[in-house]
Amino acid sequence: MLELQHAAKSFGAVRALIDGSVQLRAGEVHALLGENGAGKSTLVKILAGVHQPDTGTLTVNGKEVTLHGPAAARAAGIAVIYQEPTLFPDLTVAENMFIGRQPLRSASWIKGGRRIDRRAMQVEAAVTFKRLGVPLDPARLARGLSIADQQVVEIGKALSLDAQVIVMDEPTAALSAAEVDRLFEVVRTLKAQGTAVLFISHRLEEVFAICQRATVMRDGRHVLTSDLAGLTAKDLVRAMVGRDLADRPSEAGAGTPGEPVLTVSRLTREGVFTDISLTVRAGEIVALAGLVGSGRSEVARAVFGIDRYDAGEVTVGGQRLRRAAPTAAMAAGIGFVPEDRRQQGLVMDMSVQQNVALASLGRLRKGGLIRSSAERAMAADWAARLKIKYGRLADPVATLSGGNQQKVVLAKWLGRRPSVLIVDEPTRGIDVGTKAEVHHLLTELARSGVGVLMISSELPEVLGVSDRILVMREGELVAEFSHADASEEAIMSAAMGQHEAAGREGAQ
Repeated sequence: MLELQHAAKSFGAVRALIDGSVQLRAGEVHALLGENGAGKSTLVKILAGVHQPDTGTLTVNGKEVTLHGPAAARAAGIAVIYQEPTLFPDLTVAENMFIGRQPLRSASWIKGGRRIDRRAMQVEAAVTFKRLGVPLDPARLARGLSIADQQVVEIGKALSLDAQVIVMDEPTAALSAAEVDRLFEVVRTLKAQGTAVLFISHRLEEVFAICQRATVMRDGRHVLTSDLAGLTAKDLVRAMVGRDLADRPSEAGAGTPGEPVLTVSRLTREGVFTDISLTVRAGEIVALAGLVGSGRSEVARAVFGIDRYDAGEVTVGGQRLRRAAPTAAMAAGIGFVPEDRRQQGLVMDMSVQQNVALASLGRLRKGGLIRSSAERAMAADWAARLKIKYGRLADPVATLSGGNQQKVVLAKWLGRRPSVLIVDEPTRGIDVGTKAEVHHLLTELARSGVGVLMISSELPEVLGVSDRILVMREGELVAEFSHADASEEAIMSAAMGQHEAAGREGAQ
């Protein structure tokens, strides 16, 4: 149905895509895999008509085409569902589906004689959702829809455009397990109806659950296309990164932690979390696990001073922190890597070097001015240490891949030499190779004496790198496990309230 052969694309001196090739068949879900920076996003933008390849050919239904823009891609039957849908919040679901191509009906009392036929939009939208097996009301406003429902609206829009090829770029990154299951049912429906689906994900268990074939890219080049039957996750990882990755760092749980560097006592924020007490020691990685909505991120934001809390106290190195004062937390030695790196961790229009230096401007200032040479030297040093891939340090951080953006956020805080580092979803949306590098970095930080409080929704990550695991449920700490005693089953049971008396020993 679609074939891209030997596509290349450069942006100035940066070769984003060197040899991109993928072939999609009708009635097939095809995975596109690779590390951040492998060229996947550039390939997708070529399919979407956003970029035109410098070389290479694109064939749709046996005919070679050149897509001069997104409208040309839609006309060719190609639709892209992005990780974070962009609907108009104050329009209805049906209006979002038909934006820019609303059906019209006669209206003699209006100049021009025609008006938008809202009933026709709603009827067609309802037929589309019935086809997908999703009970979504076409008349409701998009504001307040979950990410999962927004994606269904985007899929419905694609079907109403008679799209034969649907590209899904990290569609499950922000979804709960139940929402992922529903999305997969929609994907299976599309597959049964003969649609070709290109599925991009960093979660290999999802790839094996929903896809039939996979294409792997590495460093801008196509390296593998194969049926998934007979392949293992290790095979795909080896193709993606060119090496084997260790399953579980042997250092986790093996060290002897030092003195407490962070102590949280009876922290409470009404309606959000209650009576949270925990301790992080020097050289220790403590994971805060639990289901989405359990209050983990809210606790982290309160500890760092972003959000105010009603009762309790936070102590760093024996020093009690003022409430709602991030500058005091920073001065005490806390670094904070937020979950949403694009909105909260980076200034996307600023350069790589400016972002790395943002938390250390006081050190780089001389005579009231920021020394560009010192800023550049600091950024170059941390870029080398963390193996950040970039064109120039002066390039906007928005030009980097997701994994490299995450490394920039880490570099920004590590440049302050923190005694405590809070990391919220440190590997969300990044590839397996960069994920392994981040895990190794956290382990090395702990070895150097930093206390790490890590929030993660990925149980393999929690089990792999943490020394202790605290579990939250509905705003309360309900269980604590050592590295040796933890298991996915035990953590999930505590998170879902299946054993309230799970071995919590005071979370100290």
